[in-house]
Amino acid sequence: MPPITAPSSAPAGAASGAWRGALQGTPLFAALDLGTNNCRLLVASPSGPAGFRVLDSFSRIIRLGEGLSSTGALSDAAMDRAEAALEACGQKLARRPVQAVHAVATEACRRATNGRRFIQRAERAFGAPIRVIPAREEAELAMESCAPLFRPQDRRALLFDIGGGSTEIAWIRTDESERPRLIGTISVPLGVVTLVERDGAACFAGEGFDRVVEEVATRFEAFDSVHCIRQEMRAGGVRLMGTSGTVTTLAGIALDLPRYSRAAIDGHDLEMGCADRALEALRSMGREGLAAHPCIGPERVDFVLPGCAIYAAIRKVWPAAGLTVCDRGLREGLLLRAMRERRRPRRGG
Repeated sequence: MPPITAPSSAPAGAASGAWRGALQGTPLFAALDLGTNNCRLLVASPSGPAGFRVLDSFSRIIRLGEGLSSTGALSDAAMDRAEAALEACGQKLARRPVQAVHAVATEACRRATNGRRFIQRAERAFGAPIRVIPAREEAELAMESCAPLFRPQDRRALLFDIGGGSTEIAWIRTDESERPRLIGTISVPLGVVTLVERDGAACFAGEGFDRVVEEVATRFEAFDSVHCIRQEMRAGGVRLMGTSGTVTTLAGIALDLPRYSRAAIDGHDLEMGCADRALEALRSMGREGLAAHPCIGPERVDFVLPGCAIYAAIRKVWPAAGLTVCDRGLREGLLLRAMRERRRPRRGG
């Protein structure tokens, strides 16, 4: 079972009770993911030998990378939106007895010419340091968050994370005696925000969608040629795993959920035929249908099909029999890493 023992949407009463427990001595940890499209926060306490209980959360679409692909810099409007979200996160932390805060920023801040200057502003708004992490660490954190979903029969896992400004692919050895090990990773500077800005309407047309699939697939082929992943898949024991809004949306459509449910989706094994049918259903909905769907909504309309095109490229290059859907990512990886370090015996003393 996944290590997260309470969903981030836990009722206020449950959360307040958990805070009372925290005040009695249970340490609290916070993790912030400042992404190209979203700002997300989790606050949690350790639960069991290798899990945690989510006590509070925050998620807001901020479109920090808006305009970045054309100007090379973060815009004033985007930075203002991010600052407002970070202030809201900081206010949450100020009310809680949080022992440690781990905050990271990803592709938008890596690429922007004014990224470093913005981070100083972001840290003032948030009230804690924010690290701009390299693509490899981003893949490592995604691997760490999804590791509890690996199965004993797995030899390898191919994990993808479709982000706002980039897509990370992690090739993982899972048959280690202790923790899984990252064999190799690739970060392609194409995500849902970059594709929308380049030509937002392209993925709503059949030919445009197919062009994006071909373009992205070409980027992945070079990675496959180095690691022979398709060959490993044919030999068996390789799990394809996805962590992003794209794959959780695919799962929501495939399961015909009346509304999004993390409990129903996280860790769900989606047979590839079901995923293919869900992809076709999404492509046929049009903007109005996507906006009206309870698993999508108007804020995400523009991003769904670009994400689906990236997913279709992954599906084309690596034709697995199924897909494990992961509703978890950098925040969960940061929390698990921090809690593991806390449990590690100290040398000396």
